[in-house]
Amino acid sequence: MKTNVDVLTMTATPIPRTLHMSIVGVRDMSVIYEPPQDRIPVKTYVLEYDEEVIRNAITNELERNGQVFYLYNRVEGIEKKAVKIEELVPEAKVSYAHGQMSGQELEEIMLDFIDKKTNVIVCTTILESGIDIPNANTIIVENADRLGLAQLYQIRGRVGRSNKESFAYITYKRDRLLSEVADKRLKAIKDFTEFGSGFKIAMRDLEIRGAGSLIGEVQHGHMEQVGYDMYCKLLDEVMKEAQGVNLLDTKEEEDIQIDINVSSYIPDEYIESSDMKITIYQDIALCRNEEEILDVTDEIIDRFGSMPKEVENLLEIARIKNLSREKKVNKIIQKQEQIVFYFVSKDFDMQNLTKFLEIYKNRIKFSPSALPYITLKLDEERAIIKQVKEFLSLI
Repeated sequence: MKTNVDVLTMTATPIPRTLHMSIVGVRDMSVIYEPPQDRIPVKTYVLEYDEEVIRNAITNELERNGQVFYLYNRVEGIEKKAVKIEELVPEAKVSYAHGQMSGQELEEIMLDFIDKKTNVIVCTTILESGIDIPNANTIIVENADRLGLAQLYQIRGRVGRSNKESFAYITYKRDRLLSEVADKRLKAIKDFTEFGSGFKIAMRDLEIRGAGSLIGEVQHGHMEQVGYDMYCKLLDEVMKEAQGVNLLDTKEEEDIQIDINVSSYIPDEYIESSDMKITIYQDIALCRNEEEILDVTDEIIDRFGSMPKEVENLLEIARIKNLSREKKVNKIIQKQEQIVFYFVSKDFDMQNLTKFLEIYKNRIKFSPSALPYITLKLDEERAIIKQVKEFLSLI
């Protein structure tokens, strides 16, 4: 409708698609970590459904004159669940609410709850729609494994809206075998309890569900047709086109091939998780300058301790790639005791060759082909990586 409208979206937990749009540059994003004054993080328990635990949770809240949300996400049977809660805790004044009720019915039920005429409300996920009742500081979620991660985070946020200590009981059916995805969701909601967790929750949701469709209604799922990397590449091209950048003028960045005889990998004894290894490999591969390499180095040491030589070599090769890119070298290959440097362009500066001859004398050989290359004989007493970096720095 308009091309010059500025839009500000505010959310506690961005859906995966929205978060992904921020990460790849479609949207700008700011994160607010500062909690409201006097707020206390919600104590979260993830456990099998146990009537004794539920009874104690409700009783403890009522004893301090508080109120309880009980989330039961099935309209069919919600009235029976309310009766069962009354039988479980006879002193409770229980009401129930769901989305199939009329607006007037819901309003009356909620006003009774706000006025403390009732103190336990059994309801469906309509609860997540911005309800703010500071006196309600215990929430019980039944069959939480059927709910989404961002949804659970929003639901938990209905309590703890004052300076009182609040509690969330996230339950699933006893002896139920949880799916891998459901198990990840419940672990995430248990792990991320501190203020400012919304962004972390959303990132975990993105990892679990995928980024979805940029244009359309699908908010989750992986780009199975083209793959994630190709999706990001296509998205980047569309972004540049929208910004008026001529794609013919933008050269695609070539990958630098480094094949030298050094051990550069992440050992199993250093990082056991395959998924975590892939993440670290990707982080290193994305480094484009020394500052980014130092950031990744600090993160690795903070999380996993002192690095073994193999990981240090991996980071050194990232440095060599960046230097090669800067010096227009696209391939570095070791052949026995020699290293061959292949150049991207035939326009090689012959002054460099004179400088090399002065330093390396008969250890180098220049081949002036369509794409020139230089062969360097290695000094057996010195580390290969150090010699490669020194040579590149002289170009």
